[in-house]
Amino acid sequence: MAQYIVAIDQGTTSSRCMIFDHDAVVVGSAQKEHRQIFPRAGWVEHDPVELWLNTREVIALALAKGDVSARDVVALGITNQRETTVVWDRTTGEPVYNAIVWQDTRTDALCDRLAGDEGRERFRDRTGLPLSTYFAGPKVRWILDNVDGARERADAGELCFGTIDSWLVWNMTNAGGGRGAVHVTDVTNASRTMLMNIETLEWDEDLCREFGIPMSMLPEIRSSSETYGAVRERGSLAGVPIAGILGDQQAAMVGQACFSAGDAKSTYGTGNFVLLNTGTERIFSDHGLLTTVCFRFGSEPAVYALEGSIAVTGSLVQWLRDNLGMIASSAEVESLAREVDDTGGAYIVPAFSGLFAPRWRPDARGVITGLTRFVDRRHLARAALEATAYQTREVVDAMTADSGATLAELKVDGGMVVNDLLMQFQSDILGIPVIRPQIIETTVLGAAYAAGLAVGFWADRAEVERKWATDQRWQPQMDDDTRARLTDGWNDAVLRSYDLA
Repeated sequence: MAQYIVAIDQGTTSSRCMIFDHDAVVVGSAQKEHRQIFPRAGWVEHDPVELWLNTREVIALALAKGDVSARDVVALGITNQRETTVVWDRTTGEPVYNAIVWQDTRTDALCDRLAGDEGRERFRDRTGLPLSTYFAGPKVRWILDNVDGARERADAGELCFGTIDSWLVWNMTNAGGGRGAVHVTDVTNASRTMLMNIETLEWDEDLCREFGIPMSMLPEIRSSSETYGAVRERGSLAGVPIAGILGDQQAAMVGQACFSAGDAKSTYGTGNFVLLNTGTERIFSDHGLLTTVCFRFGSEPAVYALEGSIAVTGSLVQWLRDNLGMIASSAEVESLAREVDDTGGAYIVPAFSGLFAPRWRPDARGVITGLTRFVDRRHLARAALEATAYQTREVVDAMTADSGATLAELKVDGGMVVNDLLMQFQSDILGIPVIRPQIIETTVLGAAYAAGLAVGFWADRAEVERKWATDQRWQPQMDDDTRARLTDGWNDAVLRSYDLA
């Protein structure tokens, strides 16, 4: 009888379920978008109940499409939008407020207060992170301070906090009234809360006190690959063990088989996320990167990573489409850009809401430089693609400076990697090979691998590595002088974006 792994990818805009066989081939899949709630400028929320119901729905649809039943499934893995925060009643399961999404900026003033005289680097030595609205800890504090009765209920031990992985597992294992509900998270998600000590991999009592968050709210921290509990008796996957949890970017590292120190991947989506495996060594960045947990399998030591997040890459192409009307679909940008050999000297710096890693300049705003009468929409299309590659180059350079290791190659995944022109320019501007795998759905695949390894569906990481295969490899074709000239031009353009807010 054929056996399968089911993996859930609960992302920022949709919930997705994919079913994999032993060869990591997809046999069934389903996806459903959810609402984006914007109560005020800078506030971004999701309805946690909607996320849970949509997750149940896509599981059932994927099983139906793949003609797979629960008895054929050996384990379930989960990957998720990482810092998005939910607080709920531990008996009724009712959220006390909407989920506050990782993009939400309402806690900016709170972060300033928490920083005090020591500044936003205050907790970096314990968490690997700067104080930022990005992370979950300030979001929990905001809910406790601003939702009627939440502080009192939390102090009484009545409330649970979790990132989306915890919320899903709690609901999957809840037999009613909170009975049997498993309240856990994994080290990768816990490392994005600002409440976990990145060395001990445990909740830090002093940090929780500083943030004003009762430790009774927190889930148990577990590894990324082990059995946490079984899906409750009712539902499409009744009795199936839940055996893998990874934050989305760490899941992509596992899906890309980036298991060794020095391995790196870049995920190209709305923004870009570049991670470098640093092995069991925690490297604290002096160049604007985050120190995070990459994964932990069972009782093995945790593996760490340096991470650089870029705010605007794929969304710049959407801007050309939706705001400027230059193209009718995002896919057209490549064919338009191919009509010219270069950008005609133009650069686009997409600092629409400031610059993220490695510059961290909230005062920056988007600029287009180098315009002449010669430049037309074809050159701007090419400049938009090249902006993605330049920003990735900046993060990779920061990783090299922090780690002392020069990347031998960069694995890539995400929606933009089907753009061959971009991938070639990325290789050119980095000066190293860029490699696209045969399976580009690496995030959900990583969750499947974590679950499958926990239950022996796949024997070990060596077997997973053997399943990774190259689809296309781009070699650098640009000479050093040209690379330096273009990079200098990009840096000049970025400097012109400063102090414009």
